[in-house]
Amino acid sequence: MFVSNVAFVGVQQRSRNNYKTMRECSRYVFFLAICMVMASCSPEKEVATPTGPVPLSYVGVESCSGCHEEQYRAWRGSHHDLAMQHATPATVLGDFSGVEFENYGVTSTFLERNGTYFVRTDNAGGELQEFPVKFVFGVTPLQQYLIEFPGGRLQSLPIAWDTRGADEGGQRWFHLYAEEFIGHTDLLHWTGREQNWNYQCAECHSTNLQKNYSVDSDSFDTTWSEINVACEACHGPGSRHVQQANDGDLSGLTGLVTDLDDAGRAVWQMNIDTGIAERSELRMHPPVQPEACGRCHSRRSVASQEYEFGKTLLDTHTVALLDENLYFPDGQIRDEVYVYGSFIQSRMYQAGVTCGDCHDPHSAELRTGSEPSDICATCHLPARFASTEHHRHQPDDVACVDCHMPTRVYMGNDERRDHSFRVPRPDLTVTTGSPNACNQCHSEKDAQWAQLLVNDWYGDTREEHYGQAIHAGQAALPGANQLLLTAIENNSYPGIARATALTLLRAPFSSGVGEAIRESLLSPDPFVRIGALRTLSAVELDLRAQWAGPLLVDPVRSVRIEAARAVSPARAFLHVQYEGAFRLAQDELIDSLLAVAERPEAHSNLGNIYAEAGRPAQAEAALRTAIRLEPRAVGPRVNLADLYRLMEREQDAEQVMREGLAIDADAAALHHSLGLLLVRGNEQDEALLELEKAT
Repeated sequence: MFVSNVAFVGVQQRSRNNYKTMRECSRYVFFLAICMVMASCSPEKEVATPTGPVPLSYVGVESCSGCHEEQYRAWRGSHHDLAMQHATPATVLGDFSGVEFENYGVTSTFLERNGTYFVRTDNAGGELQEFPVKFVFGVTPLQQYLIEFPGGRLQSLPIAWDTRGADEGGQRWFHLYAEEFIGHTDLLHWTGREQNWNYQCAECHSTNLQKNYSVDSDSFDTTWSEINVACEACHGPGSRHVQQANDGDLSGLTGLVTDLDDAGRAVWQMNIDTGIAERSELRMHPPVQPEACGRCHSRRSVASQEYEFGKTLLDTHTVALLDENLYFPDGQIRDEVYVYGSFIQSRMYQAGVTCGDCHDPHSAELRTGSEPSDICATCHLPARFASTEHHRHQPDDVACVDCHMPTRVYMGNDERRDHSFRVPRPDLTVTTGSPNACNQCHSEKDAQWAQLLVNDWYGDTREEHYGQAIHAGQAALPGANQLLLTAIENNSYPGIARATALTLLRAPFSSGVGEAIRESLLSPDPFVRIGALRTLSAVELDLRAQWAGPLLVDPVRSVRIEAARAVSPARAFLHVQYEGAFRLAQDELIDSLLAVAERPEAHSNLGNIYAEAGRPAQAEAALRTAIRLEPRAVGPRVNLADLYRLMEREQDAEQVMREGLAIDADAAALHHSLGLLLVRGNEQDEALLELEKAT
């Protein structure tokens, strides 16, 4: 049995949750802005010729600006336009006049010579070194700086410039991880893998980004069509679109890969009785724009090496569920999750609201200007909802977003709003520990105080909330499975919440839980199907193969990948009719791992897959690659040692573990595995010593 890569998981969670890796450093944009909508453009992938289809190519923003001048002007100067730039006097916003910044004993100096910018700071060996700044990253409320390293790597400095005005506390250098010292030996040091631009954020800051990673040389040859997020980052390659326009074919402006204008002829009509606008026609589900925007505005991992425009998000990526380290129990954002996961929980999403309804897709600004309440008023009658009777405050004291879109601060100074548009529930704070908007302002009061006021104003009856079940599951409270079961079976709850509830079910399962899992595998919501598949890790192998087998041919790629992962250890029980489908789905699973081949954990997981498939040579090679890329990682060493045990190569297993302990003498998992090996070799005394070190 192969163990999970606990060491890797710990590193990634620490990196992503506490220290905001490069992927989290960069989204100084509104969630819904990435969908650059060109009206009336129908999707078409390629043009047929006598010799076959002509591949589409990227033509650049200047090719678009002539015909789409209004959209181009709106985009210029936007967060997307300024997502990444070469470091020049025109783009560098920080003070490089020789100023010094000290953090945990390391003094960094920012310099400029002849138009080139330098930072003198600690290198990978812990010594001060001067580095030239290659690129700037982002624009407001902070700007980061990228340093070029050998092997085609770009690394992000942990010291950023606060671009806000001095009256707001800005115009200063600050450390992104100010609360803890990260020395040069730490996996999270800025020179290391966890702060690498090529992996962490490149895809979402440039157009047609190609990582071009070589695992043999552990190096990148990363390219892009445009350095920033331009038209074709959202609309796809535009060569045929431009060609048709040049040929005078303006009938519908066909030729684009995907059509982001999903408004159709529908309009939002005010319901006077409720004071809330309703869409005259239902949108297709899932709606186009959130699926396109979600590529970069979601917490996700890639599902394939090649991105396909026009696909749903779960066909191109695997989206994180409401995991405890990412979201609060009620689904509010905890870590930086880039909005998609909170937005699809919202009533707005269920009512058909999409990105472009609120945000201008080219400028990244609200359609009605800088005052958020103005955009709310387009669908919610101010006479009813901007009244003291509704919000119980003086008219000028609060805005809609203060109560319904509370903020959290990321990257030290970057306020992001929760897009689940929820009603404040201080009662859920009392029962689940989730925050509430009332106490965000009234921080001197407690949640019980807020709950009493809300009860007094609106009555004490509240709807059941999936957050109560998720909290019970996360805390392993008595009766949690029954609460989770109720949430899973509630079709009014968002799929991402029901999927999360499924993953929290704990064995042994009652017959009712087992039936709920089977029904969830048939759900029309792909999130629910994914959650059900993950639950199968606690089910007997024969049932796992029987239940997951049909999903190997699911229409959604992320579901097929999850099904392949579930079936892999149970393949011996798989019905023969699904053998071909399993091989195809497993290829997709492997492709999703090769898409992040620069990551050691990808190769460790590949090793486990090959081992389960009875391919020990490939398993050994993959695990060896994981160790080569990150010698300090414990997981692949334990897995490789276990593989050697199965291959009756105990001497090789011992060597792998002792090499790891020479690097990290406190690695408990290695001490434990080595102790078991010594027990098998009848070296009882030494085995006991190793097992004691593991505790």
